[in-house]
Amino acid sequence: MQGHLVSMFQAGIAACHPNRVVPAHLPPRPESRLIVLALGKAAVEMARVAEAHYGAGMKGLAVVPHGTPGTLAGIELRYAGHPVPDQASVEAAERLLELAHGARAGDLVLVLLSGGASALACLPANGLTLADKQALTAALLRSGARVEEINCVRRHISRIKGGRLALAAAPARVLTLAISDVAGAPEAIGSGPTLADPATAEDAQKILERLGLEAPLCETPNQVDGDFRVVASNANVVAAAAAEAERLGYAPLILGECEGEARLVGAEHARRAIGAPPGTALISGGELTVTVTGTGRGGPNVEYALAASLALAGRADIAGLAADTDGLDGTSGAAGAFIAARADGEAALAANDAASVANLFVTGPTGTNVSDLRIILVAPRIGA
Repeated sequence: MQGHLVSMFQAGIAACHPNRVVPAHLPPRPESRLIVLALGKAAVEMARVAEAHYGAGMKGLAVVPHGTPGTLAGIELRYAGHPVPDQASVEAAERLLELAHGARAGDLVLVLLSGGASALACLPANGLTLADKQALTAALLRSGARVEEINCVRRHISRIKGGRLALAAAPARVLTLAISDVAGAPEAIGSGPTLADPATAEDAQKILERLGLEAPLCETPNQVDGDFRVVASNANVVAAAAAEAERLGYAPLILGECEGEARLVGAEHARRAIGAPPGTALISGGELTVTVTGTGRGGPNVEYALAASLALAGRADIAGLAADTDGLDGTSGAAGAFIAARADGEAALAANDAASVANLFVTGPTGTNVSDLRIILVAPRIGA
């Protein structure tokens, strides 16, 4: 079944790749200037699509995590820190704002946004240093908070997020095409650099208080001009994986975009698979969380996979895969891990060290980022 799992994952990635989802949304080239600002894990591939569509003569910048492969013809390419920002993230944010401030009436500022942008473009608000923001980001990532909560805080400690990039580009037209790695609120994608923020500093303060953290907060703009379109999301990758499952002879059971602690959801889904009919493909999306108390290597997908494997109680007819669609799950060094019944691994799970014992699934950067995809297959009956 492992080959089927990989085929379903690849079908989902193909359905959400920038070269598939971006072209139909690109507007005609403006009579004035075109400025492309791409930021996030899919920024290289999204910028490539723009270059292929518009040809030469555009200016712009793409910001991606260190180590991301790829080259661009005319758009400047920079690398920055992820998931914790670094000095290159600060310099990238300053360059993005510089390009935005240079826009004039009649220009089109095309923002190509994808998950990961929150760390890649980092400009701490007044009262915060980069070191402060690095420490707070690391604490938030270890806290078990949902990405929407983390990015709410990020918007209120930044001079580029929460609509400020779009404000810098006025009076030019701003169009944002986003590949979404979050459920629901679009302002959580990359911490919403081109969207008005419906949350307040008070909302962010409540999140910090619940987590036992502190930071000086500032208000974000509640009105920002521009067009914003989500061109691919987690729902698309789940639907494509389900279609591939059906093609391979399975009956898809879509569990939706899930939330919760990864190890608990993994055990729950394993129990559902045990009770499912032969030939079922349980498929879920969304981003799970990990409350980090140990010092090992892991991420939500490898923890989910290990917990599910431990809960399968010897069922050799059940197999699965949990992976991040961008190709990197937490600190595991892999996209995620395969699921198969096992009786050992509790100590690694308790130490947040699932990557040391899991059957890792390695893809490298995929060129897109639409949150996580999890599949558990129950083998069909022989002869069915």
